[in-house]
Formats: sequence, C-alpha cells, structure tokens
Amino acid sequence: MSFKNSFTWGGATAANQYEGGYDEGGKGLNAVDVLTNGSATEPRKVTWKKPNGETGATPLVWGKEFKLPEGAIPAIVDGYYYPSHQGTDFYHHYKEDIKLMAEMGFDIFRLSMNWSRILPNGDDKLPNEEGLAFYDKVFDECGKYGIEPLVTLSHYETPLSLITRFGGWKDRHLIDAFVHYSDIVMNHYKGKVRYWLTFNEINAMDMAPYMGGGLIDGSEENRARGAHNQFVASAKVVKLAHQIDPNNRVGQMLAYSAFYPYTCDPKDQLKVMKAKQEMLFFSDVQTGGRYPDYRLKQYERDGIELNDKAEDYDLIAKYPADFLSFSCYTSNVLTTHGADAKASGNVTAGGVKNPYLKSNAWGWATDPDVLRIALNDLWDRYHKPLWVVENGLGSADTLEKDGSVHDDYRINYLRSQIKSMCDAVTIDGVDLMGYTTWSAIDLVSNGTGEMKKRYGFVYVDRDDRGHGSLKRYPKDSFYWYKKVIASNGDDLD
Repeated sequence: MSFKNSFTWGGATAANQYEGGYDEGGKGLNAVDVLTNGSATEPRKVTWKKPNGETGATPLVWGKEFKLPEGAIPAIVDGYYYPSHQGTDFYHHYKEDIKLMAEMGFDIFRLSMNWSRILPNGDDKLPNEEGLAFYDKVFDECGKYGIEPLVTLSHYETPLSLITRFGGWKDRHLIDAFVHYSDIVMNHYKGKVRYWLTFNEINAMDMAPYMGGGLIDGSEENRARGAHNQFVASAKVVKLAHQIDPNNRVGQMLAYSAFYPYTCDPKDQLKVMKAKQEMLFFSDVQTGGRYPDYRLKQYERDGIELNDKAEDYDLIAKYPADFLSFSCYTSNVLTTHGADAKASGNVTAGGVKNPYLKSNAWGWATDPDVLRIALNDLWDRYHKPLWVVENGLGSADTLEKDGSVHDDYRINYLRSQIKSMCDAVTIDGVDLMGYTTWSAIDLVSNGTGEMKKRYGFVYVDRDDRGHGSLKRYPKDSFYWYKKVIASNGDDLD
C-alpha cells in the first residue's frame, strides 16, 4: 500500500470562483465581486468609483504593485463582466455536484465559505441566517455521502465593506472582525466541520495584495501590516477553534513553487534563496511560530512599521497552525543571466523556461517531481503534517457531441503528481494527510477570469461571457480519478 489507510482523497473549490449567487440569500459583496474577466494576455481589473462619479478599472497583475487612484473605492460598474457573480453556480447545483463528488469516491471536499454570506459587511454583530442555512445544507449533503468538509474561511473573499471602510487587512480592525466571523461559524458548524484553513495562499498578500488582503494600496508597508494582521488573526482562531471543539484542526495554506537556478553561478543560487525566503516567510511565521531574522532585517532596512503589539508575538508562538496545507502546480526557473536566457529563447512569463520540461498553453511547466520536492522541503523545515490541497492542470477542454470530454493530458499530469507524492511518502517518510486536486468541478480561473482554462473532473457548460446551460458532464479524468481513489492511489493506469 503506497498511502496509509487514513489518507484522504478529494477535490477543491473556492466560493468566489464557483459558488455564484452573489446577490442572493442576503450575501454582501466581496473583493472578487468587483473583479472583471481577463485572459492569458489581458489582466483582470478591479473596477472603481470616485465620489465625483468618475469610474474606471485598474489592472491586477500578480507579482506587481497594485494601487487604486486616489479617492477611488472598489465598486460594480456598468459595462463590465464579473465572472464571480455566477461562477459555475454551486449555489443552485450543490446537491448535484456533491453527488458527483461522491460518485468519484471523495473522502474530503475542500471548499471556502463566503465571509460576506455570513456577515454581509464583514463585521456585523449578528450573522445572516440565510447564509448559515445554505452552508448547513451543503455540509449535511456532504455528510450524507460520508464526505468530510475542509473549509477555507477566507479564500480571496474579504468583504467589500471592510475594504471600503478600512482599506483591507492593513487595519487591525479586520483581526477582530475575522475572529468574530470564525467564532460564529465554528460554533454553528461544530460537529459538521473539524478541518479549517484560515487564509488561502496567505503569501498572496505579497504577490496580489488586493486579492490576498483587500488592499487598495499595496505598498510594501501595507503588505507587511496586512500579513502581520493575518498572522495574529490566524493564531487567535487556532486558539478559539481548540476551545470550541478539541477535535478541530486549523491549518495554514501556502502557495508553493519549487525554484531552480538557471545556471550554477552563485548569483543565480542567491536569487533562488531570496525567492524561497519570500515564499517561506509566511509559513515560518504561521506554522513555525516566529518571525525569521531575514524578514526582520528587511523591515529594518526598509523602515517598515507593523503597527503591532507585544502580545502579538506571544500569540503567534503559542498558537501556530496545526498542519500545513499548500497549493503547488509547477516549478520556476530563476536567473541573473536574462540576456543569455533570451538569446536561447527560453523566457516565459513569470521566469525562464525550463528546457527539460514541457509547458501548457498558459506557460506553466509540467514538473513530474515538484510535489516530492515541495513535500520534502516543507516537512524538513517544519515537521508538521502536510496536505496538498491544490494541484491540477488548466486546459481548454473540448466537449464532444456525445457529451464526453477526453482529457488524457490531465490524467497524465495528475498521474505524475500522485507518483511524486507517493515517492515523498514511501521513500522519504513525509507525513502527508491527503490530496485535494484543483479543481473538483470546472470553475472560473482565478488568474485570468476565464472559463476556457478548465481544471475540473466535471465539465460545466459555460463560456467566458457567462453563456451556457451550466449542465454537468463527467470527463474521462472523472472515471480515472474514481479508480485511483478506490485503489488508494495504487492503480494509476
């Protein structure tokens, strides 16, 4: 047996990409409800209004500075298309979708709760009962099939009201608001949910501060304050969760990428070291329980003030994450020899093309060893249980006339990834809790806002402008993954 009997298999989704029903059931608006569609060549945009009536849209590009014009606040503006408003309509298809997950044999379903569906303004004193009732129905449906929910409390879904009133997570008010929200849902769903994640890909605060922290001014200091406030909020929620139910486990969620140097030049090695520090800073604090010296020295050099409190650090040390979950799709190659790389034609968006790996249509390398590298890296650093909660292949799938979707490329990708996980467990002894692919069912791509960049085991009839019947069609990968789960990962043919 490659994986232990308690190993969990499933898939993952996010409310802002999947749930829909953005203005139903008393839900308030969140950060992504004002984010437009985009494409591989056109970035998504945050739309805004000014008090004088002026409107506009500011591009959101991962890895680049983000700031709205002075006086602008995020808002829905006529003339733009917002794919999150409908997603792929889990709000009205949850019974059908969970049944499909059960047919595949899911043990676990990772989903996020829409914070603004529970607290429309993010910090309301009393919860929206319709919102609570919706997730009750979802969790009860999961329970009917023996599927355990793994719930992300905030998956890029900062309530818009907290953004417009406080500027997002740079303000300490959001710590108390998040703990209040967590208190409500953890008490309400006690016995139905025991696995929780606080913030999806918490290092998005650096890479995409509007999405990760609702920051409309993503300055270095605001990003640092936003990250610190999320660390404190997470520690408080870990403490709270254990008090509410000793069976609760609260994990971190990190966006992980393996970094390879392009050459053996020490400068390339240092570039890789710096990139890893920027990524692992977030897990050093949230899972490791302390601020690393390299980040403290950076703040000192840059004159960053966190608006922190002395007790923050005691909380962070005493209540780190119980386990570390992460997303991992690909690896990246870094170099200080950009001219040489360009001369060889090896440059892609987000780094240098790896000549040993193939890339998909969106420029992401398919790396058959990346999960083994990731799992060993994180296990050796923290020695806490790990969980791969996002891993998958985006592709422009074709729905055939007979309703079939032949996605052998996805099967091949996932086969390589599961083998990589298996090596980490059986050869290296990593403690791995489970695997939830991205995604369970087709949804809107987070990075591009497209539907044609599909990840799911189930095809959803919907296009990039929101047209389509929303009918569900199992892909070839659906039946392959069912076989994988039934064999606990032993049958990958």
